[in-house]
Formats: sequence, structure tokens, C-alpha cells
Amino acid sequence: MDVLSFVIVGHVDHGKSTLIGRLLYETDSVPPDKIEEMKAASTELGQKTEFAYLLDHLEEERKQGITIDTTQVFFNTDKRRYVIIDAPGHVEFVKNMITGASQAEAAILIVDADQGVREQTQRHSYMLSLLGVKQVIAVINKMDLVEYSEQKYIEVKDHLRTFLSSVNIEPALYIPISAIKGDNISKSSEHMGWYDGPCFLGSLDSLRKKPSAEQKSLVFPIQDVYKVGDKRINAGRVEAGTIKNGMDIKILPSGEKTQVKTIEKFLSSPEVAAASESIGMTTADPVFLDRGNIVCTTTDEPVLTDKVQANIFWMSKHPFNAGMKLTFRCATQETGCKIENIIRRINSSNLETIDGDNNIIENLEVARIEIRTKKPVAIKDFNDVQELGRFVLVNDGNICAGGIITLLET
Repeated sequence: MDVLSFVIVGHVDHGKSTLIGRLLYETDSVPPDKIEEMKAASTELGQKTEFAYLLDHLEEERKQGITIDTTQVFFNTDKRRYVIIDAPGHVEFVKNMITGASQAEAAILIVDADQGVREQTQRHSYMLSLLGVKQVIAVINKMDLVEYSEQKYIEVKDHLRTFLSSVNIEPALYIPISAIKGDNISKSSEHMGWYDGPCFLGSLDSLRKKPSAEQKSLVFPIQDVYKVGDKRINAGRVEAGTIKNGMDIKILPSGEKTQVKTIEKFLSSPEVAAASESIGMTTADPVFLDRGNIVCTTTDEPVLTDKVQANIFWMSKHPFNAGMKLTFRCATQETGCKIENIIRRINSSNLETIDGDNNIIENLEVARIEIRTKKPVAIKDFNDVQELGRFVLVNDGNICAGGIITLLET
């Protein structure tokens, strides 16, 4: 069965976990004992049945009422199997949201009909744009709190559309729902006869899958090298394409060319390995590979460069300053780097340009920057191979920023 992954993002308390819980409930994807646990937890806290408890298993989450980590859950429709990535909305968990969104083929942006567009709505929308997520469905939730008002729905929808247009996002659909009541989730709501579009579950089946990683050109980052008997086994995960015995390959950054001699897996030696498989590989010639090398085809290789332009999201409470020592990590590649130029600083909540000192980047700011790496790195467009199009910056062993490469310079 076809599988599609999507992320649900939005402001804290706008109903992400409740929507997911409702989806699981209405697609019979939850064991009966979990349903009873949900009802018991709701009763214990003196609340109506709260579908979010199907997701928030941690007691601390229940007490605080926030989702604190990305959660992957699964359900099926008649058309395909879905993987839902529940990304936290609270400002302190933006790192987790970025991690979740970067794995998704589509996104659901959820907005509270009563509260409208809020800070995290804007920040998460910008992150979707930054990460290149093109397929977006916007749901206006909690319509029951505004008495299923069409006027209120249009007001929130228009405000949201104006904002999303400013970050180059155009949702395929806007859907008014009430996750807690079940309106427009699996069937049309009797309370919103003025809405003639699809229900939420129906809209998901209209989403398109991305081309499979297996169909792309080979990208095989080396994670480690092992000496086993007389074999030098180069181990890693195939991020894109396929690798075959006898295949002509190129090694970056050295540029050496050779052929695949054997593919090695535990207790087997297959002829072919494809994207997402973790394997070992030996070469026909005695070339030297090391962690951070990228194995690719000889005809369609990544760009090798020591200078890139990128959009980054600063995630450290310690602001960036010109004297900060940084490490650039992309796939298994790691090298020292320097931010040579901060082209623009952006407030991630309202997307306004920040005037003033362009030598610092504060926590939760977005910045367009130019990076110079100490040694060349192999890079690809993010929408082609994510592993070579995204990176993190590290300071003193801690990740301080995540970024997407927007311009390659050779």
C-alpha cells in the first residue's frame, strides 16, 4: 500500500494532538483499551473526552497541556497508509518541529477559529517555507467555539491567506473543522452546510507523493570504515538512488573514480542496495575512504564547494557573535566554518527585517547568511536530496542552528 507522511503544525493549544487523536479514533486505528484509557484520563481531570490523550502518553505532558516531542503515528484510508508527524507548537520546542517538518511530504497547518493567526502559526509557516514543504492544507479548528460561524471562518481564512502569501505558501485547501466534536473530519458537518468542500480525511487522499529516493542519483555518505579480514568495508546509509556491484562511482571530495566491488550486509552480499538501506561497500581499487566522504555516480554528482548561502534558524539562547567557533555538519560531513556575512536578520514571528547590528543573531531569529567552510563539502538541492541540502551549526558540542542551503557556489 502507498505510504505518505505529513506533519501537523501550528500554535500551541490550537488542537494538533486532538485532531490526530480524532483521526485515529475515526479510522479505528486505536485499540479499545486506549480508548478506555483516554476516557478515564479525561474523567480524572474533570474534562470532557479529550482525544489528545491518545497522543500525549507522558504524564508531564498531560499536566502541562503541551506536546513536548515529535510523535509518529499511523492510520490507513482505503487509498493509502499515512504517517503523521505531530510537531510540538510550544516556542521552546522549535527544534523538534523543524525535525518533524523536514521528514514530511506534506503539512497540515492548524489554526484556532477563535484565536486566529498567532505567533507560532507564523513561525511554523515560515519554517515550512524554509524547509521547502510545498503541499499544505490549512484547517480552521474549534469551529464549535465560534458557533460554526461562516463569517468568522472567512475572517480567519483571509488573515491566514494573506500571511501565507507573504512566505510563498499557497494551501491546496482550507477546511473548517471541530476536531473535538468530529465536524468535517471523516464526513461533512451538519453544522456547516455553507461549506461544500471535502472533509479532512478526503482531502488527505488528494496529496501527492514525492518521487521516491530510490529513483534519484546515488548519494551514499560514508559513516565509518571497518577492516574485516582482508576487506576494507565502507559503511553508511544510502540516502538516494541505488548502488550495484560493478557500478562506476566517484568519491567526493577527492574526485577519485573506481567501481563497486561488493555490497556487504549482515550475513549476506546482495548485488544491489537502494535508498534507505544501511550497507557496507568495497571498491575494486585500493582507494582510501573515510567518514564524511560522499559516494556518487560519475555523471550526476553533488556540488563541491566551500561557500554557500543559506537560511538558518538560530536555536541557541546564546546569540551568535563574530568570534564564535562553529562546526558545519551535513550528512556525515563535518568541518569548521565561519559565517562571513549576515545578509539579513528576520523576526521569525512576524517576518519583519530586524534593523541594527548585523554581526549578531539572537535566539529564534531567522537569518540569511554566507558561510565559508574550512574544507569543501558536497551539497545538493534540499528538495532533491534533503540530507545534502540541510545542515546544522554546532558550538561547543551543542546544536545552535539549523539551515537550508539556498545558493551553491563552486
